[in-house]
Amino acid sequence: MKTINKIPTNKIQRASKLMTTGVKVGGNYLKYYGKKLVNSETTKDELNESNAEDIYDGLKNLKGSALKVAQMLSMEKNIMPKAYVEKFSLAQFQVPPLSAPLVRKTFQKYFGDTPESLFDTFNAESVAAASIGQVHKATKDGKNLAVKIQYPGVAKSISSDLAMVKPVAMKMFNIKGKDSQKYFKEVEDKLLEETDYLLEVEQSKEITEACKNIPNLLFPKYYEELSGERIITMDWMTGEHLSEFTFTNTDKEKANKVGQTLWDFYMFQMHQLKRVHADPHPGNFLVDKDANLIAIDFGCVKTVPEEFYIPYFELAKPENINNPEVFLEKMYALEILKEEDSPEETKFFSELFFEMLSLFTKPFHNETFDFSDAEFFGKIAELSNKYSKDTELRKMNGNRGSKHFLYINRTFFGLYNLMNDLGAKVSINNYKNFV
Repeated sequence: MKTINKIPTNKIQRASKLMTTGVKVGGNYLKYYGKKLVNSETTKDELNESNAEDIYDGLKNLKGSALKVAQMLSMEKNIMPKAYVEKFSLAQFQVPPLSAPLVRKTFQKYFGDTPESLFDTFNAESVAAASIGQVHKATKDGKNLAVKIQYPGVAKSISSDLAMVKPVAMKMFNIKGKDSQKYFKEVEDKLLEETDYLLEVEQSKEITEACKNIPNLLFPKYYEELSGERIITMDWMTGEHLSEFTFTNTDKEKANKVGQTLWDFYMFQMHQLKRVHADPHPGNFLVDKDANLIAIDFGCVKTVPEEFYIPYFELAKPENINNPEVFLEKMYALEILKEEDSPEETKFFSELFFEMLSLFTKPFHNETFDFSDAEFFGKIAELSNKYSKDTELRKMNGNRGSKHFLYINRTFFGLYNLMNDLGAKVSINNYKNFV
C-alpha cells in the first residue's frame, strides 16, 4: 500500500481537503439527479457508492478524528447505507500508513533516538494502520513486540475537525442548537483521551489486571520504558482480527466460546468496574488458534457514573419498562424527558423510547440469548428505518438523553453487532462467576 509522507495538520489545510471532498459529493448528486431525469427507476445505490468512495478517500489521508468518525459510523449497520458501512469499515485497519522517514522522525521527537537503536529489530513497514495510529513489528531481548505510533498532528486537530463536521452531524442526528454543546464536548474529550498514549497504557494495565480471571481472555503486556505520549510498546499477539474469524469460521462451538468471552468481558467491565472499553470494533480484537479472545486496544475507555448506571440498567428490566410510573421516572432521570417538554413531546418521546427499549433490552430478559436471531436484528433494522423517515421526529428537538448515552449506546450497538457477526449464543449473567 502507498505510504504517506505528510499529513495536513493545520486548520486551513484540513478544511481545504474536506471542502474538496464536499465538491466531489455535490458533483455525485448532480450526476444522480441527471440520471434520475432520464430513468425514473434509477436508485440511490450508485450515488451512495460514489459518495462513500469520495468521502473515505478524503478522510483517509487526514487521519485523526475525521477518520475516527468514519470508523464509528461503520458500526451503524442498521442506520447507514450498505455502501458507507463497507467503505468506512476500512478505517478499522486498512488506511495508508506513514512512510519510514516520518516514522523515524516521530521516534526522534519523542525518544531522541531512532527505532532501530531502541529495538533489536524494527520493521519500518507498518502491519496495520487505522484512524489515530499505526502498528509496527519489533523485537527486543528475544520478545516479539507491537509498537503503536500516533500520526503527527492528530491531537492538535481534533477540536478544529469536530467544529468542521458539527453542522453536518447536527443535521444528520436532528440536534438543535440548544444544549448541543454537551454532546460535542463529550466526543471531543474522549477523542483527546485516545491521543494520550500515557493514559492508554495506564488504562490498559488497570483493566487487564481487573479482568485477568475471565477465562479464554488474553491481553498483551505493556512496556512503559518503551512507551510515551505518542508511542506505545506492547507484546505482539498472534491471531486473526475478529472480522476475519467471523468471515471464515464455521464451527458453532468456537463462535459461542468467543462470543461468551466477549460478552463476559463487557458485562464484567460495565457492572463491576463501571468503566468500559467503549470502542467495540473488530480491529480491536484478535482470536487465536484456540479460540481465545485477545483485547489489544484501550484508548477509548468510558467511566459509567452511578447516577446514569442505575436508571439505565433498571430500564433493562421488563417490569420497569412496563410500569408507566417507573418508566416515566427513569425517563426524567436519564434526561430523555425534560420538565419544559410540551405534552405532545412527552407523549411522543415516551412512546418512542418505550418501543426502542422494549426491543433493545431483549437480550437481558432471559438467562441466555442467541445473537444469531435474524428476527431480533430485523426488528432493529425496521425500527431504525421507521424513525429515520419519521417527519414528526424531525420537527422536535433531537437533543435527548444524558451525554453518557453517546458512548454507552455506542458500546452496546457495537457489541450487539459483533455478537451478531459471530452468531453466538451466550449466558447473559455468566460474568458474575468471575466477581
